[in-house]
Amino acid sequence: MGAQGGLRRTLSARDLIVYGLLFIGPLAPVGVFGVLDARSLGAVALVYVIATIAMAFTALSYAEMSRVVPKAGSVFAYASAGLGPRAGFLAGWLVMLDYMLIPSVAYLFSGIALHALFPSVPAWAFTALAFVFTTALNVSGVQLAARVGMVVLLSEIVVLALFVVMAVAALVTEGPVRPWLSPFVGVGGTTLAAVIGAVSVAVLSFLGFDAIASFAEETTGDSRQVGRAVLLCLGVAGVLFVLQTYLAGLLDPISPAELAAHPAAQGVTFYEVTDRSVAPWLAGLMKVAKAVGPAFAAMTAVAAAGRLLYGMARDGGLPRALSSVDAGSGTPRVALLSAGAVTLVVSVWAASRPDGLDVLVSVVDIGALAAFTMLHVSVIGYFRIRRGSRDLWRHLAVPVAGALVAVWVIVLASSLAKLVGVLWLAAGFIVLAVRGRGPGGRARSTGS
Repeated sequence: MGAQGGLRRTLSARDLIVYGLLFIGPLAPVGVFGVLDARSLGAVALVYVIATIAMAFTALSYAEMSRVVPKAGSVFAYASAGLGPRAGFLAGWLVMLDYMLIPSVAYLFSGIALHALFPSVPAWAFTALAFVFTTALNVSGVQLAARVGMVVLLSEIVVLALFVVMAVAALVTEGPVRPWLSPFVGVGGTTLAAVIGAVSVAVLSFLGFDAIASFAEETTGDSRQVGRAVLLCLGVAGVLFVLQTYLAGLLDPISPAELAAHPAAQGVTFYEVTDRSVAPWLAGLMKVAKAVGPAFAAMTAVAAAGRLLYGMARDGGLPRALSSVDAGSGTPRVALLSAGAVTLVVSVWAASRPDGLDVLVSVVDIGALAAFTMLHVSVIGYFRIRRGSRDLWRHLAVPVAGALVAVWVIVLASSLAKLVGVLWLAAGFIVLAVRGRGPGGRARSTGS
């Protein structure tokens, strides 16, 4: 394909699932287990069951829209089709905040973890190195990136499998430290408020499965393939999250009350459980996996960001230069490198500051949650208003429930995160006004 050609259809359903699981990370609960254990009074597995159900509403809405609007740009294309081009631009602008910052956070996680393993090398150097390697894979083509991603994903799954097998063996031989049902009912009981408060944090572990929709124009199957991959990815992640937190919850010798009293210990609780109750060497291996995995999650995030910029530029919302496709690799190289440049600057800046991680994490989720809200409204706009659908479950109840979940988590976000979200949205309105129009007519006619 030439520079003005389309994206190549080379991704199988398996490749899409690999991208989604890489973005989420099979070991995502490891870093927040202690936080959730303290908040939920020990009912971490229950928290992830509810979080999976809550995110399923968003996955179902993605499946519905990807079926009728199989285009790169995901929520940008969906909102354009369901709500009009200007709303589509704003949806894309909101999710851009998420897509641009999530890879920066992931690269930063890798840099910090590798620096802990090799203290003589600064975190920013590891951050930059991870960026260079994964960006080279991204611009080489989606198939090569997916294959390397598969190797990394399998490595993470092997580490998780080792934990599950050895944790089960420890439970069989020595018995649980906490009661068998405590990961679902809490240590000494829990409360609805405690569980719901923890769910608002746990849903953030799932952010990234929506990136699958960004590759809709590069799949080898029909328009339903993306939706199936989104739902399967969420389901697999949910099962893995519940399983690992259930086992860790049984083996954790530190009570939720003690964890709540010592917030500094919450971030390493899962590693401590593995070290004390399973095997010290496995705790070390888990740390290595958590150092390497985020770099490839960032690779997927940058790839998704590149497709978002490509889709918005092709439909007139961003400069046309971002809509070119490289003849050799079949990738939107200009868009990828542009997204990568922003990611590199932000991640290296954050890695050089002691408060960099806190600042990034506090704002990274607002864009995604705001875009999810517009996705759900788009389902109603496209199916109920434009098409006159009478399916009250898929085209009204599901998107309303999903929007309520997204808005609820936004309300519970930090003041800094909400301020950044408002400022970013205001900037989007300014860009829209300066351009004098929304995206081009393509978005307006998509899926008609």
